[in-house]
Amino acid sequence: MIKSTIKGVGFYVPDNVVTNDDLAKLMTTNDEWITERTGIKERRHRKNRNDSQETAAYLGFKASEKAIEKAGLTAKDIDYIVFATLSPDYYFPGCGVLLQDMLGCDTIGALDVRNQCSGFVYSMSVANAFIKSEMYKNILVVGAEVHSFGLDFSDEGRGVSVIFGDGAGAVVLSATEDENAGDILAVNMHSEGKYADELCTQFPGSKFGWSDRMRKEPENVTNKEVYPIMNGNFVFKHAVTRFPETMMEALNKAGKTVEDLDMFIPHQANLRIAQFVQQKFGLPDEKIFNNIQKYGNTTAASIPIALSEAVEQGKIKRGDLVLLSAFGSGFTWGSVLFEY
Repeated sequence: MIKSTIKGVGFYVPDNVVTNDDLAKLMTTNDEWITERTGIKERRHRKNRNDSQETAAYLGFKASEKAIEKAGLTAKDIDYIVFATLSPDYYFPGCGVLLQDMLGCDTIGALDVRNQCSGFVYSMSVANAFIKSEMYKNILVVGAEVHSFGLDFSDEGRGVSVIFGDGAGAVVLSATEDENAGDILAVNMHSEGKYADELCTQFPGSKFGWSDRMRKEPENVTNKEVYPIMNGNFVFKHAVTRFPETMMEALNKAGKTVEDLDMFIPHQANLRIAQFVQQKFGLPDEKIFNNIQKYGNTTAASIPIALSEAVEQGKIKRGDLVLLSAFGSGFTWGSVLFEY
């Protein structure tokens, strides 16, 4: 029987640390306000907001190098790429092909996933299906974001801009018949598009207009359209409902219980959401991993960054049962349960 096993993980974040006090110099906010509502103390932003070098594809490239090395492979061994991001280098083409070129892979396929905060979970689900169908042997799954270039650092945008950070994480998912190797045991993916406007960026697009509108009537293009908008309370209420649902769906599908878990890694959206879920399931501190305090919400990158750090710190070991769950814009949500 073919298994989908995680052979290597890696992450990369820019060197530039942005604290809550740093943001307080740009907008009316403070460390206490941000910490109380989100749990975030600092995040990483690329040094220059207009830097054309430190892009989502580049961050993904740096994380991928580490994951491939940890897997004991080379770029030539990778036969497919799945790249999740909402902040691509170009509107099109997607970052997957840019990463293929940066790594020097052969002319392999590259798929881009646009599922925002649940993008990495969706990507792992797709990669798992490709592995189990014996279509590919070594798939590079990447989540990478550069939020800092597209945030509104004014009082009008502070409710969103204090949350997000830049970074990337990567996983090499490989096919194996080794009975002692880990495997993906259960996946699920869901969406509820009627709430799309509660967390989104509206412009540019075929609904609100393209760049010609920005050039011809810039005075009529509002900040609400250009920058991310979020109905925070509404998103929170749905997240604390959907997280437990998707978690239990994955566990039940695999015939496992919460007590069987060795580690739960939630999407790093808000520390308060993670704490709510932890309390609901009675998870001890050693069975949940949070790093939003250091990196903020890195959207599609948050779970692979957290997974990589947890492995690096020895908090996840071979044979451990690990659950990844996410909820975000779309609304989309889902989980991946695996033996590491």
